[in-house]
Amino acid sequence: MFKELFSKLTIIDKYILKRYLATFSVMILLFIPIGITIDVAEKINKILENRVPFAKVASYYLDFIVFFANNLFPIFLFLSIIWFTSKLASNTEIVAILSSGISFQRFLKPYIIGATIVCVFALLMGFFIVPKASDGYRNFRYNYLIGGGKEEMRKTNDVYRQISDSEFIYASNLNVDSKTAYNFVLEKFDKNKLLYKITATSIMYNDQEKTYILMNYTKRTVGELDDTIETRMSKAVKFNFELEDLTPVVYIAETLMPNELDKFIEKERKRGSSNINRYLVVKYRKYSIPISAFILTIIAVSVSSMKRRGGMGINLAIGIAVAFSYVFLDKIFGTMAEKSSFSPLIAVWIPNVVFGILAYYLLKNAKR
Repeated sequence: MFKELFSKLTIIDKYILKRYLATFSVMILLFIPIGITIDVAEKINKILENRVPFAKVASYYLDFIVFFANNLFPIFLFLSIIWFTSKLASNTEIVAILSSGISFQRFLKPYIIGATIVCVFALLMGFFIVPKASDGYRNFRYNYLIGGGKEEMRKTNDVYRQISDSEFIYASNLNVDSKTAYNFVLEKFDKNKLLYKITATSIMYNDQEKTYILMNYTKRTVGELDDTIETRMSKAVKFNFELEDLTPVVYIAETLMPNELDKFIEKERKRGSSNINRYLVVKYRKYSIPISAFILTIIAVSVSSMKRRGGMGINLAIGIAVAFSYVFLDKIFGTMAEKSSFSPLIAVWIPNVVFGILAYYLLKNAKR
């Protein structure tokens, strides 16, 4: 398909498309070493202090490259288009192309093809490569770089969860490493009626028996006239939940493939998780960020396709301001959706809508 499409392009189309993809690739390759250098300078003391093995550090920076490039790709893309289009304009190549009778809309064709290639690549990266890289990147940071990181990875105090349509559990403290929870309570309901309540001072998972050992076990079954109470010093019970599932790591949504993420969100919704909006923001961003390639491409071409007094520097200044405004707006509304009842879908797509309107306005002026 791409081979057939490429064969139909004119020499000018191929020239612009090659410059589009080559400049974007070089821009990423130039900034990644800078990002690594800054990160190493900032984290080297922690790495040496914790005596992190070289293999883990190397693996971390491979994941860092993917994570860094994925998060900042809109900025890299925008600046690369500004750069090479400004070069075309300063060399009067764009004037020559448009003077030959080619409309500005037709001039945009190779840019749109380039944006499509970048969009597809970003989608595939976000679906299949970024989740694994994000897991390695976040896990390393919480284990070696953040003080008390392991404790911050999960919510381990006052854990309250709905594990099924009719069952609720509570634990005052949970230790995932030892698979132990303290001051455990399980309540079973039939609609609004309490059927029974299980309490224990501690609960520990037994790997061999695949059961939970409850210490100071008490089960109170609610009857029509009176209640039945069962007490034991310890009792082995099978439950349909894993302690790790009760407190997923804070970045869990970033590490899941699309189908896994959908199942996870549905399961967390049934459990009454308070972090649903955070997971939905991650899900919707997998689609909104790649689509931004088209919007940012149109804005970049519209801004840089004409000669300006001050040359390329003015175009780059405008480009940097617009690119960082997009990222800033994306972060602001994303955080708003995570921390409030604001719709995650609307929050994630607002930057694209706002900058889409800006792209349309700039494109109309550029045609003139």
